[in-house]
Amino acid sequence: MTLKLVLLMAVLSGSALAVPILSDGLGLSLGHGPIVTLGHGSGLVGHQAVDYYAPPQYDFAYGVSDLHTGDNKQQKEIRHGDVVQGEYSLKEADGTIRTVKYTADDHNGFNAVVLRQGHALHPTVLQHGALGVALH
Repeated sequence: MTLKLVLLMAVLSGSALAVPILSDGLGLSLGHGPIVTLGHGSGLVGHQAVDYYAPPQYDFAYGVSDLHTGDNKQQKEIRHGDVVQGEYSLKEADGTIRTVKYTADDHNGFNAVVLRQGHALHPTVLQHGALGVALH
């Protein structure tokens, strides 16, 4: 029992020493005082700020056609500045294809046109009415 207690104390003291000590790592105090700069200056005299803004512009498309799961969908979109145009289509559960064509800009907002292709296939009902239950 004493050996177990000694081993437990050794493990606990070793894990206590493994705790990181918070420090700035520089050996300096973080007190208040004036900032002193040594050297020839910052080198920012006459520095011009460069604006790296570019109007957003992209064009992408992707599609999925999985014969095993029946997943069938496509999407494509184009953006030039604040004008976005795109469309996506997917196969609905009833077998129809839904296509959404959309545009968006600052003047007109978001506008979408939804098209549906094909005829919906619904499961046929084999029997109408209640099940035949015999009452005694």
